[in-house]
Amino acid sequence: MKNTYMKTASGVYINYFLLGMVNIMLASNMSYLTEQWDTDSAGVSYIIAAIGVGKLLTYAFTGYLSDKIGRKPLIIASSMGMGIFLIGIPLSPNYHLAFVFAILAGVANSSMDAGSYPGLTELFPRAAGSASVLVKAFMSAGAFLLPFMILFFSNHEMFYGYAFFIPAVIYLLNLMFLFTVSFPSSNMNKEKQVDDRTESKKFISEPILRKEGLALVIIGFTSTGLFTVSQIWLPTYGQLAVGMPMASSIKLLSYYSLGALISVLVLSVLLKKIVRPITVIMIYPIITFISILTILLVKVPVVVSVTAFFIGLSTAGIFQLAITIMTEFFWRKKGTVTGIVATAAGLASIVMPLVTGWMSKSGNISIIFIFDALLSVTGFIAAAYVYYRYGKLMGKGKVETGDIRLHA
Repeated sequence: MKNTYMKTASGVYINYFLLGMVNIMLASNMSYLTEQWDTDSAGVSYIIAAIGVGKLLTYAFTGYLSDKIGRKPLIIASSMGMGIFLIGIPLSPNYHLAFVFAILAGVANSSMDAGSYPGLTELFPRAAGSASVLVKAFMSAGAFLLPFMILFFSNHEMFYGYAFFIPAVIYLLNLMFLFTVSFPSSNMNKEKQVDDRTESKKFISEPILRKEGLALVIIGFTSTGLFTVSQIWLPTYGQLAVGMPMASSIKLLSYYSLGALISVLVLSVLLKKIVRPITVIMIYPIITFISILTILLVKVPVVVSVTAFFIGLSTAGIFQLAITIMTEFFWRKKGTVTGIVATAAGLASIVMPLVTGWMSKSGNISIIFIFDALLSVTGFIAAAYVYYRYGKLMGKGKVETGDIRLHA
């Protein structure tokens, strides 16, 4: 791989490292933001939902632009949008302006995904899956670091907004760096399309979108819902249900993110030859269910901290693997089916904050995690169906370790 493309990939991964911070930034600063905007925790969750609205409304358009004008302009635009969001939120004097900045963040996130996922596939055509899963690794690393940054500013009685401003500055510096790098030419893309056509020969019959395709869309929704709920409500659950102090409850997100980081790093190695994505998406929801059940039944700080790690481990990478399997099934329309799964994920990022915010008004925070457990069960059922259908499509004797590689 040319050194210039390694530089390009590093710029993409820096964006996602910072996005990992953005994903938990509002939830981690909920106490400050509720006071600043004169609202409650449900109100902040609605702002988080607004990010999902921005993504959902623009996924189809940014996907079209990615194919039309290229990956680079969208990735650069996403860096600019995220920088503005991070600067604007702590300076927003009212709830309405914050809502606008949240919509902008959703549009920026949509642009980042539309440019980065196909871009990474083109940068690393022989290791597309590992390259895509590493996106989640960098996001998890950013999410792991942020709580410590917030605690540092809090312990030194500094303005909470510095936790927003630092990643904003890095986004804008990375924007300038991305101007200097290049992406693969269209000729390389055409060669990749020819290679893709050979993939269709592995199936004895054509996959059906309304069957295994629909199940994968459901997995895209539930996987996003699972980590969205955890990222928003784990600290609040730690404080209200377990009685943990604020500093300790925020660290739950770090344990969660550490589990996610370890998971995707291990998967990036194992998925090449040892384990299949289709197996992972079926096993992980079981681990998630057991972990959530544990924090509901054993409300002990140490136990909750450990199970937060396992929730992060078992929810990491499922969305990326759903896209991987979807594009493996429907290789002729990779962009279209990627957009379908991403739209389901965007819908989840809207619905989950709204539903759980409404649930929080009951005063019983445990209801939210009971709902989260039901999501994991739904994801398992959908994954089991995909596993069954994959065996049918491949034919008996063909389902071997490594058959589905990560062509995200």
